[in-house]
Amino acid sequence: MPARLFVISAPSGAGKTSLISALLKQLPGLGVSVSHTTRNKRPGETDGVNYHFVDVPTFERMVEAGDFLEHARVFDNLYGTSRGSVDRTLAEGLDVVLEIDWQGARRIRDLYPAAVSIFIAPPSIAALRARLEARGQDPEDVINRRMQAAEDEMSHAPEYQHLVVNDDFESALGELAGIIQRARAG
Repeated sequence: MPARLFVISAPSGAGKTSLISALLKQLPGLGVSVSHTTRNKRPGETDGVNYHFVDVPTFERMVEAGDFLEHARVFDNLYGTSRGSVDRTLAEGLDVVLEIDWQGARRIRDLYPAAVSIFIAPPSIAALRARLEARGQDPEDVINRRMQAAEDEMSHAPEYQHLVVNDDFESALGELAGIIQRARAG
């Protein structure tokens, strides 16, 4: 069976990155596409592992060269999914997880109609705000912007094939793994 492409989106703070990290440890034959970004590294992030951190001129050259399957501006930073990386990983027979926003997910569904799309939602807007505040990474004005964007992002959840509500991490992880396993079984 050919390798599968899984598109996973969520508003900032919904637990998408933590769920995907746990999923990669749990399911063999699953790789994640490392996106390019112009944003600064956060504490604990590693270039080439969490993101490929590049400056704006480099990113713009990559856009001009057609290096990205999709790219978008999110919170004043640029993000892009490498066409070459995704295609190489799929050709190697590994399933690929793309951790991207709704705009990128829409583009990927156009390019790869067989992609499986999954939206991860927080249990509530209040819980999302509490998670963002608990991270301690952003000032209040940034959290407010993220909350506004989260409401917009969540309005696109019906465009996805699957919805996982991350109320309890282990339950959400089990649901996410089940979706992938069923898709793999065909």
